[in-house]
Amino acid sequence: MKSITIKGSERESVGKKSTKALRNAGKVPCVVYGGDKPLHFSADELAFRDLVYTANAHTVAIELDNGAKVNAVMQDIQFHPVTDSIMHIDFYQLFEDKPVTMNIPVRLQGNSPGVRNGGRLLFRKRKLAIKALPDKLPDFFDVDISKLRIGQNIAVSSLLSDDFTILHPDSTTVVQVKTARTAVMTDDDDEELDEEAEGAEASADGAEAPAEEAAQE
Repeated sequence: MKSITIKGSERESVGKKSTKALRNAGKVPCVVYGGDKPLHFSADELAFRDLVYTANAHTVAIELDNGAKVNAVMQDIQFHPVTDSIMHIDFYQLFEDKPVTMNIPVRLQGNSPGVRNGGRLLFRKRKLAIKALPDKLPDFFDVDISKLRIGQNIAVSSLLSDDFTILHPDSTTVVQVKTARTAVMTDDDDEELDEEAEGAEASADGAEAPAEEAAQE
């Protein structure tokens, strides 16, 4: 995963007055957790532009003016309710042998034939939470939708890897194509929906049988 370098200064005082003074000076108060003790630092708000205002996921190399260097990931961020300026950021320190939890963006690749036929593409999960060692963190989940027809979906189960654990049920839908009134059904789409309907009817019949037998008794 790509890393962004943030240069800042360690904070000697963490009280409300000093925090307010930092914000008035255009700096963002931050805390790094996960080490022996929390590390408080501040950096110019502009230094976080490429980290915060992007759909991409990055790790962070924090370099302080006292020579300290820490690798971390952003865990939480607070914005001002009116100005949307960054108020505070929490980071979590990275260690080579300790797994970390992070949200990884999903990218769709290709063009869905179901959408070309008038279906509606529903992008259910634009990010997926995973747990992995720092050197196993992927930049993206690339999801190929070039064979996705009307009525079909792609679930988390197709994205599993030995390099990380996805923190969502395997059945979680990432992207799907639903039918629309203007959709043009192809023979392949019809077969898919017929199979789904038959499966649903079989399930319903199986559920009704015991109920009927109980009524007869």
